[in-house]
Amino acid sequence: MKKDVIIIGGGIIGLCSAYYLQKEGYQVTIIDKGDLTSGASFVNAGYITPSHIIPLAAPGMITKGIKWMLNPSSPFYVKPRFDKDFLQWSLNFKKSATTSKVEKAIPIIKDINILGRELYKEIKASGDFNFHYDRKGLLMLYKTDKAGEEEWEVGRRAIKEGLNVKNITSDEVRKMEPNANIDCKGAVYFDSDAHMTPKEFMTEMISYLVRNEVRIYKNEAVTDLKVSENKIQEVITSKRTMKADEVILAAGSWSPLLTKKLGIKIPIQAGKGYRINVERDTGISIPAILVEAKVAVTPMNGFTRFAGTMEIAGINNTINPVRVNAISKAASDYYKDVEINSKEIEDAACGLRPCTPDGLPYIGRVNKYKNLTIATGHAMMGWSCGPSTGKLVTEIISDKKTSLNLDPFHPDRTF
Repeated sequence: MKKDVIIIGGGIIGLCSAYYLQKEGYQVTIIDKGDLTSGASFVNAGYITPSHIIPLAAPGMITKGIKWMLNPSSPFYVKPRFDKDFLQWSLNFKKSATTSKVEKAIPIIKDINILGRELYKEIKASGDFNFHYDRKGLLMLYKTDKAGEEEWEVGRRAIKEGLNVKNITSDEVRKMEPNANIDCKGAVYFDSDAHMTPKEFMTEMISYLVRNEVRIYKNEAVTDLKVSENKIQEVITSKRTMKADEVILAAGSWSPLLTKKLGIKIPIQAGKGYRINVERDTGISIPAILVEAKVAVTPMNGFTRFAGTMEIAGINNTINPVRVNAISKAASDYYKDVEINSKEIEDAACGLRPCTPDGLPYIGRVNKYKNLTIATGHAMMGWSCGPSTGKLVTEIISDKKTSLNLDPFHPDRTF
């Protein structure tokens, strides 16, 4: 008899978990409070990023954050508030932002991202999908010597991890991107990275899962979890009650709202990011990050996406026009032929990334309950780590040797 697995959350992590679980023969149900057409899994930059080896909690980030708090258009903003969970998260962030902890995190982050990249290639090669996937690397474009030196320091560290990284001149950038009219001093180029069009993949994956008998309940909030004998026996939603052999919590920034009901603490803060789509020719063919502005640029299938900011201000979907305009301005500062118009700015959207204090996601079973697996907290790596997390979750539930050591991701870890 097939085990019943309920996945709470229908973002990239939930869908990829369902994909690998159904392949192992489980009966899978996905429950999501929305309609699976919006949120961080749809508005992200679509990056698969082995290059992003430095966690958000890095030395100096707190000092930068305090300075940026005074600038409403800054790339990183933390809204101070007298909230117990936020204050505890902030304290844990401070504890994690040390050189030694970052050094330990670097190979862990690299490995889970590389695994994700290789699994996306496998999914694409399966013949079941026809989504956009391209590997052209990533340009870290900088305008100042200081930014260039800082970025090359990361590049040199990445080389030690086995990645192929080059520090290139502005002329070399222009040769790589002859139609984009880029204004920069140079770039650090990572050839390890790939990119996709998120909506395409999400839509195709949902269709695939439905065809393969995965039940998907949309617009249904999980309101409670019935527990006995250290197991979750039933998942209760706004519309039904379901029995479960295994439960996976992949609800992103909303995950702590449910773990609180279970007496489990997983420190997470929602980090809001914005995107602007430009559906006309920009001449951009290689993904880039505009270093000083912290804006991501992705040539997607039929349009170019400009995405950015990390706004830690609680769970809300309010669009801050100042921050959207900052993304628009950065685009024009680096790409001289790009001018984002008012309609494109008005159509901006946002999503909430679940951020842990140490920059590593939570992946694994919790000690308190035998059948609960947590899979959340990926921050800006959610898209990149979707398949790797889905595969790891499936290995956990199947009692198989996991593809990666899960100790650093343990949901019950201390900071």
